[in-house]
Amino acid sequence: MPWPEPISLHGKLVSVVPLEHAHLDDLITSAADGELHRLWYTSVPAPDHVAHEIARRLTLRESGSMSPFAIIENASGKSVGMTTYMNIDAANHRLEIGSTWYRKSAQRTGINTECKYLMLGHAFETLDCIAVEFRTHFINHQSRRAIERLGAKLDGVLRAHMVMPNGTIRDTCVYSIVASEWPTIKAHLSLQMALVR
Repeated sequence: MPWPEPISLHGKLVSVVPLEHAHLDDLITSAADGELHRLWYTSVPAPDHVAHEIARRLTLRESGSMSPFAIIENASGKSVGMTTYMNIDAANHRLEIGSTWYRKSAQRTGINTECKYLMLGHAFETLDCIAVEFRTHFINHQSRRAIERLGAKLDGVLRAHMVMPNGTIRDTCVYSIVASEWPTIKAHLSLQMALVR
């Protein structure tokens, strides 16, 4: 069996379900909201590239290197973004939560907090992960703040880590949460979610 196995996770605001081609129309609409693909330092697909991105992620799922999800807003039943378990290291029970994006109107609504709470809970409590990573562009301050609000700690910066589609060089900030920190972070995220409901 693959590790991790496909799973659906359900909260009050959001559900995280295995990505499928059936999510295409919602995700095209979500990708157009706010034109976030124009932010060169993010990985939000342009609306006309969403089908390709779904296919890419599903191919990586078949190879065992990624477990991609659609993020469903429970109130509307619509897909409002995508996320993944990626850089999967089954032998060492480590993975990264990444390649995450949300439509503009879903940002700062509590959806991200609950999504990460569900995914972290599954990673630490079911998959017995020893650590979960998050990575983002050094200059993506919004993403860095969101990762830090989760309680993740900065492990370091991979300088000149990768070439971006526009030819610039990305310095990558690497954050992590380790298993011993999860009970405290779980309590912290539970409080955050209670405050936005």
